[in-house]
Amino acid sequence: MVGNWSVTLGSTVRAVRRTSTPVTYSLIALCCLVFLVGPASGLSPVYGSGDELLLAQRGYFRRWGVIPAELFEGSPRAALTPATALFVHGSWVHLLGNMLFLYVFGAMTEERMGRVHFTLFYAGCGYLALLGYAIANAGSEQSLVGASGAISAVLGAFLYLFPRARVTSLLPFLFFLPLRFPAWVVLPLWVALQWVAAGRAGQGPGVAYLAHLVGFGLGFLYAWVRYGWATRVKAAPATAPEGENQP
Repeated sequence: MVGNWSVTLGSTVRAVRRTSTPVTYSLIALCCLVFLVGPASGLSPVYGSGDELLLAQRGYFRRWGVIPAELFEGSPRAALTPATALFVHGSWVHLLGNMLFLYVFGAMTEERMGRVHFTLFYAGCGYLALLGYAIANAGSEQSLVGASGAISAVLGAFLYLFPRARVTSLLPFLFFLPLRFPAWVVLPLWVALQWVAAGRAGQGPGVAYLAHLVGFGLGFLYAWVRYGWATRVKAAPATAPEGENQP
């Protein structure tokens, strides 16, 4: 068994090294690994089951997630949570939705920016997106986890860099038929849906739509300032899902 895992891990590392976008695939692998070994996946017997598992999940999210009410108290540990929360996800749907978006839009954005630049961009915008949500909900005791803020920034940069790239969308009101539209149609529509949802969101646990909007705005603004109008490039077609599921 150990030998099989070693061979699989070695093959994965070699494949990542050969690709032109290793950061995107490494982020996906890291998020998946963190989820699988944590209590949210429900796969590890270490955390027990039933109420014991729910208690472990709650404690896990509070330890590694962003709690707005604690973030501005001056604790060094709390100040790190907008970074650690980027690698923690609350459910299988949450994880798979985010990783699908990162897979679709991350590779082209990383290839355009470069590995180091993309890494700093992803981490910085993700941190600021969660921080923006925390500022707007400073009294909240709910823990916030997920990579959606960073991935939304990738979407914003993608829209600026590849506005004419055609992406495949699954529209529920058209029976999930796969239709291809330019990014400048799909992504602004996604933003509009996030805006409407953010206006209807309550104070309880759920999707942090505001973090999506902050991340998207940061990503688009950064690409605009960094690359300027003269550096836009035409992109090959990309495939995109309908939308995200969690923060």
